Amino acid sequence: MRNKLLILLIFSLFTGNVLAQKEHVNSKKYTILLSGASFASPENGWFELGCRELDAKAINRAIGGEAIADAANRMNDGSLYSQEELEEIDALVIMQVHNRDVADESCLRDKYTDYKLPFNRDNYAIGFDYVIKRYLTECYELRNNPKSKYYKSKYGKPALVVLCTHWNDNRTLYNTSVRLLAEKWGFPLVEFDKYIGFSKRANHPVTNEPVTLLYASDMQKIEGVLHGHHPLRGENEYIQRKMAAIFVDMMHKVLPVK
Repeated sequence: MRNKLLILLIFSLFTGNVLAQKEHVNSKKYTILLSGASFASPENGWFELGCRELDAKAINRAIGGEAIADAANRMNDGSLYSQEELEEIDALVIMQVHNRDVADESCLRDKYTDYKLPFNRDNYAIGFDYVIKRYLTECYELRNNPKSKYYKSKYGKPALVVLCTHWNDNRTLYNTSVRLLAEKWGFPLVEFDKYIGFSKRANHPVTNEPVTLLYASDMQKIEGVLHGHHPLRGENEYIQRKMAAIFVDMMHKVLPVK
C-alpha cells in the first residue's frame, strides 16, 4: 500500500511539472518565427536569447545551407509554418543573408501565385518577394476563415515581417539591397551591421586585420579581403549576445503592446 502511494505521489508530481511547463510555454507574451540559414540556426543562440528576453516563444526554422528559395519552397509545402502557427505568430523574422541583390524588381510578379514553383537559387529577389507576398496574403485571408480568431475582421491578421542585415558590414551587396527592400515595404530592419561594434573600414589596431576574424570560426574572402565568416556559436559567445541585444531592441519597438 505504501509503495502504491509513493508511486501515485511521484506520478502526480511528474504530471504537475509537465503541465506547469506546458502552461509556461503557452503563457508567453509573443510568438516569433525565424527563417534563415547558418547565421540563424539554433546552434547560434542569438534568436533564442532574444526571445527569452522578450518573453516570446521562439520558433526557429533556420537550417544551415538553405537560401531564401528554400524558405519559399518550404512555405509552399507547409513545412515553414503550420496553419495553427500562422494564427499565433506575432512576427516573421527573415535572416537569409547571402551576399546577393534582394531588391531587384526586374523579374517580380504582382501576386505570389504568379510564380512558378519550386524555386531555384538563381534570383534571390523573387524568393524574397514570394515569401513576403505570400505571408501578407495568408495573414489577410484569415479574415475569411471561420476557424480563425481574425474571422470577419477588416484587415485579417496584422502581419509583421522583420528583415535582418548580415551580422557585420562586409556583405555590401546584401546589406545595401535589404535596406532598399525594407524601405519599399516599410518593414523593420534589424541592423546587426550598424550596431555590432566594428566595421570593415578599420582593422584591429593590434592584429591589423578585420575585427570579424577575432569573433569567427572560419573565414571568407570578400572583394579580395579575408573576413570572419560564421561567428562563434553558443549563447555564451559575445557576438551571439550582442546580436540578441540588437534584435531585442528592434523588437521592443515594433511588437504590439500586450
